[in-house]
Amino acid sequence: MKVVTGVVGNDIHVVANRLIELSLQARGFEVFNLGVNTYLEEFIDAVIETNADILLISSLNGEAEGWARELRILKAQYGNLLDNVVFMIGGNLVVGTGSADDIVPRFKNYGFDLVFHQVDLNTGLDELEKFMEGRK
Repeated sequence: MKVVTGVVGNDIHVVANRLIELSLQARGFEVFNLGVNTYLEEFIDAVIETNADILLISSLNGEAEGWARELRILKAQYGNLLDNVVFMIGGNLVVGTGSADDIVPRFKNYGFDLVFHQVDLNTGLDELEKFMEGRK
């Protein structure tokens, strides 16, 4: 399976981004890493260009909410080109404090299928694999 990944917005956490890439590759995914400081539109374009199965966005500085809240609008603009893509986001998703009970539904409302706020990388990737297995 193909995965487009990277860090959204004004976030320069390149080491964590590289760890995500290596972890995905170790699990057998074909990875297209857009790096850091990536706009939502760039992610969507890369998903279409690579015919990716999964978009995995990360955020460590907590600014994901400001950068990713328009996902549902962008998905609608691209019509059925994104219908089979799994949209996942993880990391530290908001500035300040907040519970996953509040944050996860908010991001699902933005259009993400899988949301992991302050969850260990391997736990999140385990859940991604279970989710993908359930779609077969």
